[in-house]
This record gives sequence, structure tokens and C-alpha cells, in this order.
Amino acid sequence: MSKKVKVPIPEPRTKFILVRCPNCGNEQVVFSHATFPTRCLICGNQLVRPTGGRAMLQAQFIKIIG
Repeated sequence: MSKKVKVPIPEPRTKFILVRCPNCGNEQVVFSHATFPTRCLICGNQLVRPTGGRAMLQAQFIKIIG
């Protein structure tokens, strides 16, 4: 009788991140690997700058969601 080998299921490296706008203090959820500049919904300030891989945060990091 052979033993079953458990194959690990790969988990995605991408996350959703809660950030705070430095201008108005609005909290907003952004994607960690954004391919498009994300702007604040209140003041229009750019929060995330895409870099080809992981996005560069230009806002204050609060926590990772999921």
C-alpha cells in the first residue's frame, strides 16, 4: 500500500492593501500589483504607481486584507 503524497496548493503572491491618503486621510483598498495608477476617491491624489511588477505605494500602508 503506497502513501498518498500531499501536493501543496500554490497561493497567489498578490494581496489587497488598505492604505491612507496623505492629503485627506481617506482609507482605500488598493491592489498590490496594480497595472494602472490608483487615485484617491476624495481628493484625486495618486496612491499607487505601477512599476511592472509590485506597485509602488505613495500612500501610508495600514494593513493587508486577505
